[in-house]
Amino acid sequence: MLTLVTIAAFEHLGVSTAMPRMVAELHGEALYSWPFTAFLAASVMATVLSGRFCDRFGPGLALLAGPGLFLAGLIASGVATGMPVLLAGRVLQGLGLGTQTVAIYVLVALVFPHRSRPAVFGLLAAAWVVPSLVGPTAAGLITEHVGWRWVFLGIAPFALLGVLLLAPVIRTLPEVDRDAPESTARRGVALAAVATAFGISALTWAAQHPSFATLWLGLAGLAALVPAMRVLLPRGTFTARPGLPATVLVRGVFAGAFFGVEAFVPLTLTSVHGFSPAMSGLPLTVGACGWAAASHWQGRNPDLDRPTLIRAGLLALSAALAAMALVGADWGLAWLVLPLWLVAGAAMGLAYPSISVLGLDYAAPRDRGFVSSALQVNDMTFAAISVGLGGVMLATFASTAAPSAAIVPLNLLLAGLALLGALVFRPIRQA
Repeated sequence: MLTLVTIAAFEHLGVSTAMPRMVAELHGEALYSWPFTAFLAASVMATVLSGRFCDRFGPGLALLAGPGLFLAGLIASGVATGMPVLLAGRVLQGLGLGTQTVAIYVLVALVFPHRSRPAVFGLLAAAWVVPSLVGPTAAGLITEHVGWRWVFLGIAPFALLGVLLLAPVIRTLPEVDRDAPESTARRGVALAAVATAFGISALTWAAQHPSFATLWLGLAGLAALVPAMRVLLPRGTFTARPGLPATVLVRGVFAGAFFGVEAFVPLTLTSVHGFSPAMSGLPLTVGACGWAAASHWQGRNPDLDRPTLIRAGLLALSAALAAMALVGADWGLAWLVLPLWLVAGAAMGLAYPSISVLGLDYAAPRDRGFVSSALQVNDMTFAAISVGLGGVMLATFASTAAPSAAIVPLNLLLAGLALLGALVFRPIRQA
């Protein structure tokens, strides 16, 4: 599992570094954002469908199909001679990653006893640390000296290794009791998956290309998301009904607040404080280290109260994001970004594994795939909405050259979102 997560992290972080050279050689400058958007849309659909599949048939086949699709996507992207093949490869990678992510969650619930799950989810979070530290730099060196194709092809053997390592476990997994009832009958899942993929992709595109025209695209994405999320999330999610709905909601709150601010940290440091591109990415590395350290600590203490950790994470994240307004202002203190983003990352490291553990605790055996996909989908949806909101605010009230008028209120707004999450989160399921 750690192998699969690590190579996915390397690929995710490396593609952004290699993309300028990639699209230039393939003469796809006009389609620069499409490899990211295609990957995201495919990942969302696969996340939803993988959850449904795992509930019906177990995670075994998904754990083979997901890495297999990801491997095929790596090879297709690595040998691409034009943008259509590259986009097809990115779709395959998105399908593979979405499929395997949900299947891994279900596998954790099947294989590991309850007290081991915090440590397992902590390790899965830590699998992103080394890629965060060395991935972009390694991808840049590979692109410069070997060629961008090896950003994909170089990790392909490790995807195969991950499958081979999991195969013995997959053969011994218990059979799914197909006669066990699901807690809720769910219809229209496939259509909702497509609508959600469109909605999140539209919001992401609008955020990357802020203009009056893309504003309408973003609104269309929101209109598609609303009915789809009613199908894909537990009932009562957006009213914070105690128990599973509140747990799924708070996962989205964390993602929206954290990633909505993080997306604009490098821009703030370069445009407001004159940092170099390399130095502007340093806080993201510090945040990743804080995330991994806190994940490791909570995993070493499996008897800690999970709701308490989640609330503590929300309060710490809210405080850090509010203080980030002191960095975003024209007169701000740039050095504050390092300790503040360390705190923000640590808050995520405390909460994310705890949310995963709590969500699986609430899930019936036939609903583990549904709950796992709901956590992932809400995560991506809130992140897309908050980043899109930041893009709209940047285009409306400020500019990339002088972003403070948008960044400061965005930081305060998302700090308020995290604080609201702490106030409404209720972990106890009502009868």
